Amino acid sequence: MKKITELTAELAAPAIAEAGCTLWDVEYVKEGGGWVLRVLLDKEGGVDILDCEAVSRKLSDLLDEADPIEGSYTLEVGSAGAERALKRPGDFAQFMGSPVLVKLYRALDGQKEIPGVLTGYDEGSVTVEAGGASRTFEKKDVALVRLRVEF
Repeated sequence: MKKITELTAELAAPAIAEAGCTLWDVEYVKEGGGWVLRVLLDKEGGVDILDCEAVSRKLSDLLDEADPIEGSYTLEVGSAGAERALKRPGDFAQFMGSPVLVKLYRALDGQKEIPGVLTGYDEGSVTVEAGGASRTFEKKDVALVRLRVEF
């Protein structure tokens, strides 16, 4: 049996393509005592509210028809955002050389968050240029890597 996130991605694909967007991620998470099915979109030039609305309306109908989720949940369709999380190898490849923030499970040299420029990714290990030095963090130590917007 397919995972809820995989099935949702498949169901959403035509609506997302019709809106001129691409799928960034699907999450099914428990938040605030309830379940949230979150579909994150990306688009050259940015995702707007009309894109989200179009995908949400079509996907909601498809999910009601397929009924893959027992119980109640909230469907959210939104932009992946400027400071999106990088999860898959392709995400890291796409944003190589970009400013990122690496969040660690445990502090290293007194820091749990390390800003830097993404310079490498190898089977979960992340390398950043930070403070004039190259630092590599093993997959088991990394809680999250996300893009960082600099002003």
